[in-house]
Amino acid sequence: MKFPILASLFVFILIIGHNVRKQRNSNVSAENNFWQEETRANSVRRVSLDDLNYITIPSDTLPVHLLQEDPAVAECVEFLGSLSGQRIVNLTGYSNTELKLKYGTANITLLSEYDQNYTLLVTTLQKWADLLYNAGYVEETLQILEFALSTGTDISKTYYMLADIYRSKGQQARIQELIEAAENLRSINRSVIVRTLAKSYQ
Repeated sequence: MKFPILASLFVFILIIGHNVRKQRNSNVSAENNFWQEETRANSVRRVSLDDLNYITIPSDTLPVHLLQEDPAVAECVEFLGSLSGQRIVNLTGYSNTELKLKYGTANITLLSEYDQNYTLLVTTLQKWADLLYNAGYVEETLQILEFALSTGTDISKTYYMLADIYRSKGQQARIQELIEAAENLRSINRSVIVRTLAKSYQ
């Protein structure tokens, strides 16, 4: 009775040891690959940023004059106005190494700034949309959220609010468009957004 148990335990230990070594080797290989790519990226010379997809805030089509007596709304609109003078680029899902490989190490500070502006843009748009939606301005909320969607936002609430509005308006087909938009995201939020839309809104 004891021998089969000991034999099974020995095999189990061997399997565990093999898996640990395999994982360790995989980690070492991944780390080596990372540093090789990083070294290569650091040698890339500055490349023109003209081909970036710069985002323009369409103040003329957004409800910027609505509820200006509300300090929170006014703050969002004012901030977006100041942000409109900055360069904004959605670089969600791109690592610094990938950006340096494509645009050169000398551009990484600028690219980080552009991406930070984008994060500020979509978070402010969502805050603004929440305020208008809670005040009963559904159509105006839709304008804000659809602009955010057009920029490739990965804020899940933007998708869910849009889905709620489309469903309330009987525009069920638009939810499939949201799913398709989410499927094209590079963000880690992609699968959660797609799954939630498919499960809860269709």
